[in-house]
Amino acid sequence: MSGKDYDCLKIENQLCFPLYACSKEIVRRYKPFLDELDLTYTQYITMMILWEDKQSNVKELGKKLFLDSGTLTPLLKKLEAKGYIERKRSKTDERNLIVSITPEGMDLRDRARSVPSKMGKCVCLSPGESKTLYDLLYKVLDNLDNGKEI
Repeated sequence: MSGKDYDCLKIENQLCFPLYACSKEIVRRYKPFLDELDLTYTQYITMMILWEDKQSNVKELGKKLFLDSGTLTPLLKKLEAKGYIERKRSKTDERNLIVSITPEGMDLRDRARSVPSKMGKCVCLSPGESKTLYDLLYKVLDNLDNGKEI
């Protein structure tokens, strides 16, 4: 077989690699900002959902965050131990666990307000470039979520 037959296996020809490397680097850049809040990146994105929604059942939260219950459960326990959320069984269906933000969790939002602008300075994209990248990434996620071939 010629070298061309293996070009598809070169890392420079893979969409997955720059996505992986970029994701890893973005999370690494978040770390010092989130350390000041005593949050991991995954805890931070969970709090962002709850700052907006105030409460959610665990299944919906996992769906929005693209996290399975095995990852989400220990994360929620840690946020609860910090006093940022409460977890309670639904009164109408005990199979559903409802996650609600606490006043302390809402107070954390004020301290987190500067994180997006700090990260924006790290990424160095124009607003138009940011929007294009955002739209493309969500298109990929939507296609994968719906089982479409890309």
